[in-house]
Amino acid sequence: MDKFELQRLRDLPIGGVAGRLGLQVTRRKALCPFHDDHHASMTFKNNKYRCWSCGESGDTISLVMRLLGKDFRDACRWLADENNIIVSSFKTQDSCNLKPETWNLKPFDASRYERFFARPFLNKEAQAFLFEERRLHPAVVKYCRLTSWRDRRGTPWLQIPYYDREGRLTGVQNRNLAPSILPPPGEAPVPRFKFPRGSECGIYNLPVLRLLKPGEALYITEGASDCWAMLSAGHKAVAIPSATLLGRKDRELLAELSSSLSPSFHMYPDRDAPGERLFLRLSEVLPGLVRHELPPGCKDFGEYYVKVTSDK
Repeated sequence: MDKFELQRLRDLPIGGVAGRLGLQVTRRKALCPFHDDHHASMTFKNNKYRCWSCGESGDTISLVMRLLGKDFRDACRWLADENNIIVSSFKTQDSCNLKPETWNLKPFDASRYERFFARPFLNKEAQAFLFEERRLHPAVVKYCRLTSWRDRRGTPWLQIPYYDREGRLTGVQNRNLAPSILPPPGEAPVPRFKFPRGSECGIYNLPVLRLLKPGEALYITEGASDCWAMLSAGHKAVAIPSATLLGRKDRELLAELSSSLSPSFHMYPDRDAPGERLFLRLSEVLPGLVRHELPPGCKDFGEYYVKVTSDK
């Protein structure tokens, strides 16, 4: 696993991870789940946990391993799914002699999913999320071909298609729209994000490049939802789906675009360490990348867009 992706999982706020796992964290303390605790002896400090009674300690990954009974690889996958972090494939014993690009990959079957986006349907949860919570423009939702579905347990999902520059479907991202409900003991929560096997979810909204004129402004966001907000604000935009993911192919595409159309690149970095790192990595590829600062109290552009539109 890429060391930067692994560090991203370890850098996730451990209090938030603990809360997602069902622990009640108050003032960086919680009842220790590893013994019969009655005095909140587990503390969270420097993004680590430690029980001062039974001695259990570790980081975000080991907390998931211990509480959900998962091995290291499955714990990493759970954390990635819960936090919209796309990680590279893991090596297996059977594939250790293969080239990295062949690890655990199966071709994405676009024909299996294209029909869902031909006639998009938004259930009530998707409409509430997109139009009430995110306050997106209906034309943007239609342009992005967002649709929705329910799994066998009735969990509502938002289905997000990824296309290449020519408009070919290359991948699908599914976002869980259900409220956060703690699962029965021993069962893992339903993940926030799912990706069909083989999905290539690199730069989001690549078809917009066909509409980009030489010298025109192009905004780069972190995550598809911020891209929708940027489009709703009237800007042309693409998105890097995760702060940890900026692959070689994507860097080459951005460099080629910079050379061929010479657009002015702009970005509102998320107000956190991963957002700052993404801006710095993009600046290496795009030296002229213009930085815009979010106002205090807004962690990303999507939140800023909601604030601005709510004030009108």
